[in-house]
Amino acid sequence: MTEFAVDWVDAFTDQPFGGNGCAVVQDAAHLDDETCMRFVRETSLVECTFLGPSDVAEVRVRYFLASGEIPFAGHPTVASVAALRHRGFAPGDSLTLETGAGIVPVEIGTGDAPWITMTQVAPSFGDTVLHEFVAHVVGLAPDDLISEPQITSTGLPFVIALVKDLETLVRARLDLDALDEMARVTGARGPDMLEPYLITREGWTDGGDTFARLMLAPPSPPEDPFTGSATGAAAAYLWHHSLIDSPRYVAEQGHGMGRPGQARVEVLGPREVITGVKVSGQAHVLMSGSLYL
Repeated sequence: MTEFAVDWVDAFTDQPFGGNGCAVVQDAAHLDDETCMRFVRETSLVECTFLGPSDVAEVRVRYFLASGEIPFAGHPTVASVAALRHRGFAPGDSLTLETGAGIVPVEIGTGDAPWITMTQVAPSFGDTVLHEFVAHVVGLAPDDLISEPQITSTGLPFVIALVKDLETLVRARLDLDALDEMARVTGARGPDMLEPYLITREGWTDGGDTFARLMLAPPSPPEDPFTGSATGAAAAYLWHHSLIDSPRYVAEQGHGMGRPGQARVEVLGPREVITGVKVSGQAHVLMSGSLYL
């Protein structure tokens, strides 16, 4: 039996039980896929990370859903850095992470709950998806979506769809059969790899500029409280298509679930030549302990 240090971290919040939780397992990047997936299922979280040494960066991060490994994820990146800092492994103001999406540079602020800023990779803009198709997947009318949905990635792909207002966004409900069909048509690995990320240009609070939802397919929980990777992809999409006036804004998610989260976002570069997206969030280390495998 081997003992692993583990931290349960709420990311994109400075409060317990806010934002999105992630269990971060230290010195565990060598574990086999099945063990990592079973651990995610044990926690009932959306994602967990497994850290280890890297030959090309300061830390290697492996990201797992309950259904398998993914190349990158946003809130687990913030959580992983917070856990490293909590254990004294990240004493400086910067860090580089080796991920399946490339090297991710991270800046670390000061204070008890410092802002942790990841620079996500330059976006890739994939196929557009019919309004009617995406609207059916999320239980809305086609005219509730006010821009052409598009597969966009800054490390992990999502179908980004701009919804006309907050009231409409709250009404959205995921149709799993329709999601299965969209995954088949778009060639996604499975329905849990290309869920629509719905965003509106209204904050839930006065301090927010956008609000978003990501409803999830099994075996993940029904909805993601805060999605840092999709926040970056959505920022690139909105800026590239001239749907926002400023490349800097405050993104909100999770408030309707009772897990409010917030990120500071900055798109780097002009609309036609985006070089990356900075997504910043705070984190709260909720629990620390040992995992025995």
